[in-house]
Amino acid sequence: MSLPKLSRRSRILLIIAAIVVLALLLGARLLDTYVDWLWFGEVGARPVFTTQLITRVVLFFAVGLLVGGALAISLMIAYRTRPVFVPISGADDPLARYRSAIVARIRLFGVGIPVLTGLIAGLSAQSDWQVVQLFLNGTSFGQTDPEFGNDVGFYAFDLPFYNWLLGWLFIIVVISFFGALISHYVFGGIRLAGKGGQLAGPTRAQLAITVGLFVLLKAVEYFFDRYNLLLSDRGMPLFVGATYTDLNAVLPAKLILLCISVICAVAFFAGAFLRNLQLPAISLVLLILSGILVGVAWPAILDQFSVKPNANEKEATSIQRNMDATRRAYGLTDVQYQPYTGKSDATPDQIKSDTGTMSNIRLLDPNILSDTFTQRVGRENFYGFPAKLDIDRYTVGGVTQDYIVAAKEIKTEGLTGNQTSWINKHLVYTHGNGFVVAPANTIDRAVKDANSDGGYPIATTSDTQNPAGAGAPVTGQSGIEVKEPRIYYGELSAAESDYAIVGGTSGNAPGEYDTATDRYTYKGEGGVSIDNWFNRLAFAAEYGERNILFSDAIGDNSKIMYNRDPRDRVSKIAPWLTLDGDPYPAVVDGKIQWIIDGYTTLNNFPYAQQTQLGAATNDSLNGVARQANSSINYIRNSVKATVDAFNGTVTLYSIDDKEPVLNAWENVFPGLVKPSSEISPDLRAHFRYPEDLFKIQRELLSRYHVSNPQEFYSQQAFWSVPQDPTAEGGSNPAAAGAANQPGYYVLADTPGQTKPTFQLTSSLTGLQRQYLASWMSVSSDPADYGKIRVLQLPSAATGATQVDGPVQVQNRFQSDSRVAQDRTLFNNPNVTPIYGNLITLPVADGFLYVEPVYIRQRNQNSYPQLARVLVSYGPKVGYGATLQEALDQVFGAGTGEATTTPPKAGQPTTTPPSSTNPTTTPPASSGGGNAALDRAVADIQSALAKLKAAQQSGNFTDQGAALAALDAAARAYEAAKTAAPGTSTPPPSTQPGG
Repeated sequence: MSLPKLSRRSRILLIIAAIVVLALLLGARLLDTYVDWLWFGEVGARPVFTTQLITRVVLFFAVGLLVGGALAISLMIAYRTRPVFVPISGADDPLARYRSAIVARIRLFGVGIPVLTGLIAGLSAQSDWQVVQLFLNGTSFGQTDPEFGNDVGFYAFDLPFYNWLLGWLFIIVVISFFGALISHYVFGGIRLAGKGGQLAGPTRAQLAITVGLFVLLKAVEYFFDRYNLLLSDRGMPLFVGATYTDLNAVLPAKLILLCISVICAVAFFAGAFLRNLQLPAISLVLLILSGILVGVAWPAILDQFSVKPNANEKEATSIQRNMDATRRAYGLTDVQYQPYTGKSDATPDQIKSDTGTMSNIRLLDPNILSDTFTQRVGRENFYGFPAKLDIDRYTVGGVTQDYIVAAKEIKTEGLTGNQTSWINKHLVYTHGNGFVVAPANTIDRAVKDANSDGGYPIATTSDTQNPAGAGAPVTGQSGIEVKEPRIYYGELSAAESDYAIVGGTSGNAPGEYDTATDRYTYKGEGGVSIDNWFNRLAFAAEYGERNILFSDAIGDNSKIMYNRDPRDRVSKIAPWLTLDGDPYPAVVDGKIQWIIDGYTTLNNFPYAQQTQLGAATNDSLNGVARQANSSINYIRNSVKATVDAFNGTVTLYSIDDKEPVLNAWENVFPGLVKPSSEISPDLRAHFRYPEDLFKIQRELLSRYHVSNPQEFYSQQAFWSVPQDPTAEGGSNPAAAGAANQPGYYVLADTPGQTKPTFQLTSSLTGLQRQYLASWMSVSSDPADYGKIRVLQLPSAATGATQVDGPVQVQNRFQSDSRVAQDRTLFNNPNVTPIYGNLITLPVADGFLYVEPVYIRQRNQNSYPQLARVLVSYGPKVGYGATLQEALDQVFGAGTGEATTTPPKAGQPTTTPPSSTNPTTTPPASSGGGNAALDRAVADIQSALAKLKAAQQSGNFTDQGAALAALDAAARAYEAAKTAAPGTSTPPPSTQPGG
């Protein structure tokens, strides 16, 4: 069979079409490469780009040449050793037509097929550049495995490369074998006609040698499989690592099979020169039988009849090794365990004495308040906040306090009408404006009623619209100085098309929106220059936007900003890092910096437990990046990265200068990561212990706090991570898909500490039970950063009284008659209740639960408002409009005073209410001769009158005084009513007006 002849014109058209297709394929890749090259130059990390590129190119050609070359050699040998005369079975013999077609275009088949195979192999291999670089630059861990005595670095850096290399060698041999097999069949070296068929001598030799190479590689694989046994999953789900069966049956079997494989390979090599294939056939049968009997049957028999009946004793050594390795691999070797009574009663004096925790109880839930920030401090429609706000601590006026923090970013989704034009979207509305903070333990309510216009964060913004000018602390503001409040890089800029063109000084440049009256021209270092036609053409093609090429608004000094999401920027510079899902902004030395935690991870630490990263870090939080569900068994928070919100500058800092995986990558990219000594004190003061690492450690600590292998095997002392009872289905333990409760950042003074510290905390319950088993926290304080503390409650097996866990406490909240009554009020067609984070705090040898309750109007522009606070300690539940009121109900009158912080000089104790003026209805007189109650009612009426007058005059000082008087009168009213329970006086109330 011959292929049809092509005319000269047809050949030319085919060549042109091939060139066009190749240009389209390579052109897009070259364009992306050029744009990336410019971006890496902007951030000063071009060596990262070139190192990756060179490594990928070398791997592409090396593996491509090996695979394609081996196939070409195999095909060439088969062609040159083909029989001179091949009988034809008949006129319609299909093989004869194929032979004629191939011989007519021997170069096309002999070169084209290997080249195509090499291209596919090279493209596949270049993605494994990290495995090769770690092998070339690996370091020592200084720790050895308990079985072979090898340094852990061998398993982390060398063994993965050997496995990778063996995999490609197997592919080369298999492809070569099938290439030779098909070629010999087509050219007559293999004939199926006749009894048993016929095999030419050269064919037999080539195929036998190829199979011999395969079996020899199998022997090498058996050698390395011995080390892979230390990552065996035979003991799953309980533990990972070489089990008793692996060590006493599989490991000897690997050595036996290794020897048999060598013998079998020698037999195949000998068979290549013998006319009889009986010896290779016998050796191959021996290899298969020994693999079944020695490698499969014997381990199964040992496991079934010896190990499983006595697993708690047989597996004790392996479990102990797993426990030790897991603690080392996940940083759980220095956990401080402390017995804790968890008592259910406390006196008011004990509560008041714990001022470090009580004065910092957090009321604001950062996972709920994004819309509240947007509506109350977002101002213009094109500003916005991430779905989840953040928590950090600042020292202002000598007082350290935790704050809800957020960067007021540009939100292009909020643009409307003509704002969405290309010029407005990319040249005018280019940046956010301001750093917003709100004290986490304070709301603006002075009137104790859920329907009042209070219940909102006291949020202040440092931006260019401040009366005193950008960068100047303003009286009554947070006191946190921000020198440059403009935000060009942020979490809301994650879209690929969300680029900004800034800095243009041409006469047609529209200027960037800064305030209602001012325009701004960017003067920072961020962005890539597009003041030349070549770059403009490149970016016009990259984004498919011709305006970039033809717009007169782009001229001298114009720059384009892209890859503006802080997490994306760090990921491109350090692709070997696993990044935490929640970047957060911080003011460091007067500049807004995004801080992102970076992890170095492995999945081959010997004997360490495997963890599914995505599953372990998944919880009820919204607005955070979800981790891929990859398997790891080693993790360190080795890098803290910062991204300047104004310039986009990316800086990587080492947290542990001796971390082996980080050291290996520093060898690959020297100078990329700065040593920990270069971290400024101001930056270090804003480091938080990362949430994803905390969740992984929490999950493992629920099991690996157990120290005895037999106890670990029985699992009786295991703990569980509780479900989030405030999420949908969370209060029902049987609900399908209920998410885990997240860790909570709090500023608290926990047992064993002498001052309040910023820490990440979580409850842990009994295994598949809801009672509280322990409470863990990890410090973010620079003095003992990363210190894990666990308050361990008495075991239920000792007969100790069980302490209710989060789900049980939430159920108690829901069943409280006062909550049930308000729930009926809240659950109406106009209002939706939202339960905030349920925080667990160790106070007075017991646990205090605090949960804010928000309400939200059911309309498009509504936003959450704090309505009530729930408190539980032991069996008692407090429920009030303020935290103080709820605490007084639980511990007695006056206890809530422990939560108040003395006001700073020159600052008001409350903020004035919003412009929506409430109409108020004072309570009626008791009418029963209760003088204290009547006096309180008169005081409330007087305070309301003063408040109304102050609101009408716009005097904020008088409003603050009136609100304070109203609050004091309301407290006196509650106290008098409690002292005279028989009174029928209705409670004070206010109704929203306007």
